Amino acid sequence: MEFSNQIIEDLLSTFSLMTGKDHERYKNHVYRVFLNCLLIDPEKKNEEKYALAAVFHDIGIWTNHTFDYLNPSIKQAGRYLNEAGKAGWITEISKMIYWHHKISSYKGEYEQTVETFRKADWIDVSLGFLSFGADKRIIGENRRRIPNRGFHVFLIKQTIKNFFKHPFNPLPVFKR
Repeated sequence: MEFSNQIIEDLLSTFSLMTGKDHERYKNHVYRVFLNCLLIDPEKKNEEKYALAAVFHDIGIWTNHTFDYLNPSIKQAGRYLNEAGKAGWITEISKMIYWHHKISSYKGEYEQTVETFRKADWIDVSLGFLSFGADKRIIGENRRRIPNRGFHVFLIKQTIKNFFKHPFNPLPVFKR
C-alpha cells in the first residue's frame, strides 16, 4: 500500500486476531474512509481524530460479534482514548461513530468532524457513487490503490444474516 498512517497501522494490528480473515478488507475500508475524510476536510488538526474514528467505527462487528455494532464500537474507542490520555476527544469521536450511517446531514455539536466522517463513510459504502463534492477522480484513484477485497460483499452478507436474526430491526446501525 502506498499510503500508510501509523495510528491506523498500530491500532488495527491490536485487532488483527479478532478481525481474522476480514482484517485486510476492513483495513482497506478504514484507509479509504480516512482518505475520504482528508479529501473533504484537509485541516491537519483533525487528521488524528479521523484516523481514530476510522479504525473504531465498525470494530464492534468483530469485538462483540454483532451487526448492532455502534455502541460496542464507541465503547472500544472510549476505552482506547482514556488509556491514550485523549479523554477530551471521547464525545466527538463517539458522535463521529454513532452518526456515521445517518441518512441525512448531521447538525449539532462537532458538526464539521461528524459530518465529514459521515460523508467519508458514505462515499466508500456507495463505491464512490456519492461524492458530496469531493474529487471523484481522487476517490477512484484511492479505490484502485486500496482495493475493496470483498468488504461490500461482507456487509451484504452481514445485513442478510441480521435480517433473519432480527427481521423487525434489520439495519440497526442506520440513523435518520
